[in-house]
Amino acid sequence: MGILSRTSYVIRSKINAILNRSEDPGESLDYSYEKMRDELQEVKQGIADLTTQKKRLEIQKRRLEENVEKHNSQAREAVQQDRDDLARKALEKKKSKMTQIEELEGQIADLENTQENLVDKKNDLQSRIEEFRTKKETMKARYEAAEASTRVSEAMTGVGDEMEDVARSIERAEEQTDEMEARSAAMDELEDSGAFDDALSDKDSIDRELESLSSDREVDSELDTLKAEMGKAPAKEESESAEASEASTDLDEELNADSDVDVEAELEDSEIEAELDEIRDDES
Repeated sequence: MGILSRTSYVIRSKINAILNRSEDPGESLDYSYEKMRDELQEVKQGIADLTTQKKRLEIQKRRLEENVEKHNSQAREAVQQDRDDLARKALEKKKSKMTQIEELEGQIADLENTQENLVDKKNDLQSRIEEFRTKKETMKARYEAAEASTRVSEAMTGVGDEMEDVARSIERAEEQTDEMEARSAAMDELEDSGAFDDALSDKDSIDRELESLSSDREVDSELDTLKAEMGKAPAKEESESAEASEASTDLDEELNADSDVDVEAELEDSEIEAELDEIRDDES
């Protein structure tokens, strides 16, 4: 097999595969049924033409038979008139007409045989068409049921071209949604960090921090004022008094400790003086 032959074979195979996939069995069956009906119509038309031709021959035969009777009468009359010559001519025409009638009878018989064969074929073809029509409707119903079942199965299992398109659409929608959510989260994060404020304001981070501290002090001052109006000590004074109390306690403890140290030191000094007096007495 040459290259061109192989290429042609491959092309025909692919075309046949495409046609098989795109072919609708119902349409193919209807087309075949219509072709058979057309053939049946042609057979019926052939039978009608044949019958018309036979009728024409039969009419022609009757006319010849009438001429035969006419020539026979002419021959009889010529004999009565002692005109044998005219009687002979009439009989010759009668014989010619009889010959034509025999030929027409043969043709008519042939046409009748052909007509009977065509009628039999027409009846057989008509029966086959009716049988094919029943099978066609049954096969179309089976195909439509199988097609519907296949579509339902594809829809339930998620296979098939349409469901694949739906799955891809859902996948693209999820990707776009994730991207939009990530973008929204990023925008919120930039807004919280003040990146947008930086772009829209001429203040730096120190200015914003000082403003925040000032705002906090104003809130604390307003809170202390509110507590003072309600007869409650501000949180700051309570903390300061607590710190002062703790400092006083620490100071008392330190003083007590110092006084104990001084007493101990005085005792030690008196003992030392007593020992020195004893040493002086001994020397004296």
